[in-house]
Amino acid sequence: MPFLHGFRRIIYEYQPLVDAVMCVVGLEEGDGGGQEDRVRSPEDESGLCTSLVELLERESQSEVFVEGISYALFKVAERGLVSAAEILLRYGAYLNFEDPVSYHNPLHIAVLAWNRPKHSGCWLDMGADAEKRDRWLAVLDSITNVALSDAFSMTGADINAATVDGETVESSLVFLVKEALEANVEDAAEIGNFCLKTTQLLLAHGVDPSSCLNEDGEPSLTQTSLEHFDRLFPLAVLLIQSGASLACSYHGNSCWSGYSLLFQRLQAALQQCSDESHASELLEQAEVLLDLARVNVPTLHLPPRLELPVPGHDPHPYAQALVDLHSRVVEHEASPPALRCLCRAFIRNHLQPWPLEDRVKALPLPDRLKDFLLPEHTYTPKPGWDCFKPQQSQR
Repeated sequence: MPFLHGFRRIIYEYQPLVDAVMCVVGLEEGDGGGQEDRVRSPEDESGLCTSLVELLERESQSEVFVEGISYALFKVAERGLVSAAEILLRYGAYLNFEDPVSYHNPLHIAVLAWNRPKHSGCWLDMGADAEKRDRWLAVLDSITNVALSDAFSMTGADINAATVDGETVESSLVFLVKEALEANVEDAAEIGNFCLKTTQLLLAHGVDPSSCLNEDGEPSLTQTSLEHFDRLFPLAVLLIQSGASLACSYHGNSCWSGYSLLFQRLQAALQQCSDESHASELLEQAEVLLDLARVNVPTLHLPPRLELPVPGHDPHPYAQALVDLHSRVVEHEASPPALRCLCRAFIRNHLQPWPLEDRVKALPLPDRLKDFLLPEHTYTPKPGWDCFKPQQSQR
């Protein structure tokens, strides 16, 4: 097995040199302590660098010198020892050398260990290959915050890059969102926090969340959020507030319509709902999303035909409530939007990508108008509306 072969090479060939490097920099192999937590004086740093240089000079003729110091690079990356890493690189350590066991490179190790963009940025500045063998997508599934994605963004890596299998950060994110629906309550909330942070980052760098992920119509992030808006409510809110299209931006309205998806899910969720208070909450959530959508799209462009239960003829327990909601929307859409709402949507569209706050603040407008342009600042979710909810938690 390849990983066992790699493990043997580390133990029998690289390890003595790795141990020597770690000893010189003041760490033992099993020491999990963070170097960053140890305050070193400039004299200590100078002494460390001198000792490391002396060691590398002595060992430079070793047959496994490059492999050894390249693997040592993983260890200093794990501890955040940038100065030691720079010395190893000067002596020929290969920055994109892959761990023969995990197949990660030092950039991935730094992210997994520290989860901080500044550390990842240091490695990228040194020349780490962020897209080497598409390994960053695998790392994305392993970390619990967006440090790696921050590092990509700061260095301009292609956020839409795809693996040979066609997977992107967005498609991995959609997969993770769906995983939350099958998780327990605690895991769903944690996954939701990660997905929201990652979505914010992707939106800030121009990802289109409403485009199908491929020609076959694999659901986009926006489509997924609306198909399960009651379970993924904070994600639906974020995407709508950001100005995401309420129709497929790849195939158009023929693929999916946000309004239709919203009512389809609402109808299904109400059908399963035996609690009147929960039913009222679902109807309120749907109305909130429609109101938020009108900020960026004052005219919602309702579908010409919407299948709704017929009160008195359909056994759906909330047929009348669904019809009443749709009637209110139709009545609202029958009147032309206010000029100020049209202007707000126009301005917000031209200030994209989201978030808009800094660009709005820079406009030569009175504060009251700036507040009007940013209604998301006044949005406060009700208790329980700020987290993902798995399927089994639904009432």
